[in-house]
Amino acid sequence: MATYVYLSLIPEALVASMLAPDDFGLYYAIGSAKRSRGQALFFSVDRDKLDPKEFPLEKIDAECVPHPDGSPKLSVYLSIYRVLERVPRDALVALHLATDDGRVLTLKPEAFEPDGEKRAHLYQEFCPVTPRVVSRLHPGEFAEFITDTAKSVHIPRLVYAELTLGNLKNNADHPDIDNLPYPNIGHLRDCLRELAFGPEKATKTVLRQMTQEVLYRTIRNGFFVADADGITSFPLPSRDALEREHLAWWRSAQSTFGH
Repeated sequence: MATYVYLSLIPEALVASMLAPDDFGLYYAIGSAKRSRGQALFFSVDRDKLDPKEFPLEKIDAECVPHPDGSPKLSVYLSIYRVLERVPRDALVALHLATDDGRVLTLKPEAFEPDGEKRAHLYQEFCPVTPRVVSRLHPGEFAEFITDTAKSVHIPRLVYAELTLGNLKNNADHPDIDNLPYPNIGHLRDCLRELAFGPEKATKTVLRQMTQEVLYRTIRNGFFVADADGITSFPLPSRDALEREHLAWWRSAQSTFGH
């Protein structure tokens, strides 16, 4: 049987498994006993690009072996602390998004290209920190800002996504919020106003940490992995492509009622 290495974001961990991504997403989301369920976000990792001085890679071959009955080994944990910053960005070969019933959508990495639109941005950070912030910076600029080692407050590497702001992206006082599913829209409007009237301010925290599951349907343009050396994009398919090619995942994603 083949073995795989995954970087889980919720929680942060490096895991070896004999399960392929779709099966691992199902297992990670609902568990082997199917008594609990929850979303899973995880990367497929190129094992050959991992530093054996950083991770006990020998455990993969030693412990990731079939059970006596021939069933695959589900998981072998290799690390659970400060994992993201120690996995090279180019070792992240795919991002897998599992819904809480275990349906998996796989995204491939692409070079980041800004869309050129001037607007406010709403970012959800996933790892290693989890605030939700509004910003005047596009995803590439936000990456440079948050990973700038010259700043006293910075992050070595960050996984984040841009969420939709609907009609609020250019007008915090727009009367039609277009069914935005975020808690406390009044507070979100206040944060956007503070950003608009304070040109020296690059970001404003909306929520200090994630409190609910990810609303995949609010992801505007995909996920990003950024560090001081650059940014990698994992674009989400268009709405049309989701409905035509990934309908089962999309229906499941739409049934999630988090914040």
